[in-house]
Amino acid sequence: MKITIFNGSPRAEKGNTHFMVKAFIEGAEKAGAVTNNIFLSKKKINPCMGCFTCWLKTPGICVFKDDMPTLLSEVLTSDIIVFAFPLYVDNVSGQMKIFMDRLMTLADPRITKDENGESRHQKRYDQPSPGVVVISNCGFPEFSHFQVVSLLFKRFARNLHSKVLGEIFRTEGELLCHKRLLLKPVQFKYKKLMNKCGEEIVKNSKLSLKTKEALKKPLVPKDFYIKEANKYIQKRLTQIQSKPKKV
Repeated sequence: MKITIFNGSPRAEKGNTHFMVKAFIEGAEKAGAVTNNIFLSKKKINPCMGCFTCWLKTPGICVFKDDMPTLLSEVLTSDIIVFAFPLYVDNVSGQMKIFMDRLMTLADPRITKDENGESRHQKRYDQPSPGVVVISNCGFPEFSHFQVVSLLFKRFARNLHSKVLGEIFRTEGELLCHKRLLLKPVQFKYKKLMNKCGEEIVKNSKLSLKTKEALKKPLVPKDFYIKEANKYIQKRLTQIQSKPKKV
């Protein structure tokens, strides 16, 4: 099984998203998968212009000469594709949105109906579409902040003639890479949970009910998190504002 991860964090290896992805990959590879971790921030991807050249003039081929052909090849040769990103204003990051828009070349402009009678574009290629996994984190303590992206990827996978195999959302995401010594046991425990997610997706193409329930648990109590987060932010603001300003 081949799994390709498209990491939409602008911070790449330094992001909280990478903490999650790295642990997921460890579990997936342990279960026998071959993985490829791609940082979208390191790729040249022009935003879609809506010119429809890839649909009408040169079917499947975009007018831009950038890194998308290679990325499209990764999508088409993968059994599972993972969309990983930090939550930005209750949605995907800009890097991820541009990448998703450019995946329109995978669709044929002709319209068909799905099993429920709802319209969508036909598939351009005959091979089975890869399954979709979503990995995201945010700095808030409530899971309600992921409502938009949860629906977005269900609809997106549907347009790919695929389905979402797993949603892995992490609240209190700023704790994942924090250097505070007291957080090490929390981070280690969550890393093992992400290992489990990777293993289950490879072995079962889904997450177990037990794992889903574990993913819903906070890293630390909500009120404690908010208190400590605000304390940390105030400390950083004070440090920055107290520095002498350059003339």
